[in-house]
Amino acid sequence: MFPKDWTPPCGSCCTKKYAALVQIPWRVFCKKGCDADGDTWEDCIGECEEICYKDPVFKDQQWSSYIDRSPGDDSYSMECFNACISGCGFKFDIPPEKVKEVRPSRPLPPPPPPAPPVTRPDPPESAPATTKEVPCTSA
Repeated sequence: MFPKDWTPPCGSCCTKKYAALVQIPWRVFCKKGCDADGDTWEDCIGECEEICYKDPVFKDQQWSSYIDRSPGDDSYSMECFNACISGCGFKFDIPPEKVKEVRPSRPLPPPPPPAPPVTRPDPPESAPATTKEVPCTSA
């Protein structure tokens, strides 16, 4: 038995796609897509949404969404979803072009409001002029 036979082909595809050290979290979510329980492509997409987006753990208790183990931040949730969908694509032999077209069914968050312009106060007109030089000394 050779090392390439020790891992399922789907997991190996995730390892190759997310090989960089900083991509390890996305590799994990890609492999979760590979290991999803769904029997169809659509089921796998639904599981990726459950994995990557925060929902309340207890019904009607919004605060309980903090217990959920999904990435949290909206940009991280989208990266997680894309990685998980990649795993689903490897699992069901979906062409990469079609995988890239998949979007989560959740509404996108509104864009952040523009930052107010920064105004700097004008320097006082009658600033005292210093004529003495301060000697440089060290402690």
